Amino acid sequence: MELSSVILTTGSSVGFFRLVNTGFRNLPTPESACRNAWKWRNISTSFVHSGITAIWAVLCFFLHPQMAEDLIETHSVFSHALVSFSIGYFIYDFLDMVANQKLTQSWELLFHHVVVITCFGLSVLSSRYVGFAVVALLVEINSVFLHLRQMLRMAGKAVGTPYRLNSIVNLGTYVVFRINTLAWMTRWLVLNRDNVPLLAYTLGSVGMAIMTAMNIVLFCRLLRSDFLKSSARETKKEKEM
Repeated sequence: MELSSVILTTGSSVGFFRLVNTGFRNLPTPESACRNAWKWRNISTSFVHSGITAIWAVLCFFLHPQMAEDLIETHSVFSHALVSFSIGYFIYDFLDMVANQKLTQSWELLFHHVVVITCFGLSVLSSRYVGFAVVALLVEINSVFLHLRQMLRMAGKAVGTPYRLNSIVNLGTYVVFRINTLAWMTRWLVLNRDNVPLLAYTLGSVGMAIMTAMNIVLFCRLLRSDFLKSSARETKKEKEM
């Protein structure tokens, strides 16, 4: 893709997610989520991005399997467009958080977005490492269930079979599509360090280190919130019987 196409795709993505957010503003909001309607719309918009990106990333490798053999040079216009599209979403979400949330509440995600935009931006502008970026976007498969978990909690439905089932799938996909994917990407980067320029290698290594740390912390929070606390409550109930 030419630079003009990258700018057009990224800009269109920013506009698209702005429209999605506006659409959620016009839809009914759960009563329990009304006290923080902005967050409800933000998470709902992120849910849409995750659903689109998860399917798109899988299709990239399905339609162009050669990309899996060469994550540096080989890619299709379809996969290049996906990375540009995701940059647009992260730019939109960054601006949305800056405008509507205190820095003390959002600095972790803002920092995450800056790292992602920088790494993905290097990829689309150089037309290299696009396959590597698409692998990174496979984590959005888990993000579908991660965002759905947040929406269920905001809607006051953090109990019952649907929430419990989503929690199990969320934790399972977290291990497979976040932790395992990040571990594989780190291993690939180390094994291919001779084929990657110093700047790109340094940027990739720092980015991977940051993402790994953030995802381990989030995993511990999910495990404690959805499983360890619920197990403790069940044990307490049994003792009271």
